[in-house]
Amino acid sequence: MNKSIAVAIGSILAAGAAVGAYRTGIIGKPYADVVSATPITVKEPVYGEVVDVSPITRTAETSQEVCSDKQVQSRAPERFGDKDGMVAGAVIGGLVGNQVGKGNGRTLATIAGAVGGGYAGREIDRRHVGGRVTSSTQTVCHTETRPSTRTIGYDVTYSVDGQLANKQVASKPKGPLLVGERDKVIGYDVTWRYGEQTGVIRMDHAPGDRLPMQDGAIIVATQPVGAPKS
Repeated sequence: MNKSIAVAIGSILAAGAAVGAYRTGIIGKPYADVVSATPITVKEPVYGEVVDVSPITRTAETSQEVCSDKQVQSRAPERFGDKDGMVAGAVIGGLVGNQVGKGNGRTLATIAGAVGGGYAGREIDRRHVGGRVTSSTQTVCHTETRPSTRTIGYDVTYSVDGQLANKQVASKPKGPLLVGERDKVIGYDVTWRYGEQTGVIRMDHAPGDRLPMQDGAIIVATQPVGAPKS
């Protein structure tokens, strides 16, 4: 084998051995390999910034009784007129006179009764102006049908992370609109391996491919899984 080739192969093997020794901690700081990192999540509410609000209305026909007070006038019954009273008085007076006396006396009594009754009836009707008019208040009601419009909800346009969306709600929003919930990553359960040694630690950020070790333990600022918080 050419001497220069042997030297090159030896250098490569030495470099590989040095890298392996570094990764396994034979020389330099040891590192554990990250096998997996499982996110730890909790639910958090999602709020949208309200961009526009439009009422949702519904129109229907409704019946309503409407009442009001009105002045109503009424007139008392009329008596006989001027001539009718005289005629009626004469007839009645004649009938009464006919009941008095006999023969010519009865005739004269009839005539006298008719004349007197006619005069009396005419005088009574002259003093009578007409039926008396009276006023009273009456409540008058009727049913009216009217269109009735009411608000049954609101169509809301909102923005979340720069994206616009719509949602219908029962009441008008007065601030940021709750539109749902989402998972929030609060840490990671990290499984690691170092040689034959394995373990799980909880980290508040995503790990890389390796974790530094010291005296057989991971030395990053982490919380061991299941360990009580200080």
